[in-house]
Amino acid sequence: MSPPRPPRRSRASKPVAVTRAALLFPLALLAACQNSATAASAETTVDAPVAIAAAHEPTGAKQAIFAGGCFWGVEAVFSHVKGVTSAVNGYHGGNSGTAMYDMVSTGGTGHAEAVRVTYDPAVVRYDQLLRIFFSVVIDPTERDRQGPDVGPQYRSALVPMNEEQRRVAAAYLTQLAASGLWHQKIATRIEPYRTFYAAEKYHQDFMARHPTHPYIAYWDAPKVAALQRQFPTLYKPDFTRN
Repeated sequence: MSPPRPPRRSRASKPVAVTRAALLFPLALLAACQNSATAASAETTVDAPVAIAAAHEPTGAKQAIFAGGCFWGVEAVFSHVKGVTSAVNGYHGGNSGTAMYDMVSTGGTGHAEAVRVTYDPAVVRYDQLLRIFFSVVIDPTERDRQGPDVGPQYRSALVPMNEEQRRVAAAYLTQLAASGLWHQKIATRIEPYRTFYAAEKYHQDFMARHPTHPYIAYWDAPKVAALQRQFPTLYKPDFTRN
């Protein structure tokens, strides 16, 4: 029998206080994380195809927003990508009055946990970020959930920040749907940009500051390992801190 999966990362299992004890030892996870975490026991990865429509963005720093379940893991992966200069955890899709973790966690705010990525297109293009996202970060067939986390706040979405990104994102979703990599329909959608609200300070750089946190060790460390394995020329060992 395979080891049990850790419980879903709910309001009870994800820290809501800034104390070190709350961050490192959430009581709801301790009992369930006795088993060792391996890549095989976490989410599987794929080798998403090279984008047919490559991005051609002007020089200079660019930003894009990715929503894909728990933002800890999305941030962790992109923070290890060459050319990424910032990866900020936050909330996108709702309004300012509900852009806080306790409210977003209810699933009724319209927000998704998301990451705003700042990158240099001369080093890593937007279409390459998309390929990484779909290869090692998310399962694009899961609707209103991702891995152990369930609810519309954990939906997968692309939020282009310019017309070139929108063009490439739409073309890549069409390409993925025709690729045959997944048996189910692609659930990831393109969402129009609304204001991005940075998450609370204790959510930022979370994997870098708490690499042994049970959730990180089980669900997110395998994603970073997959990034290094599948994209060695784009992987950087240092974590890009905000």
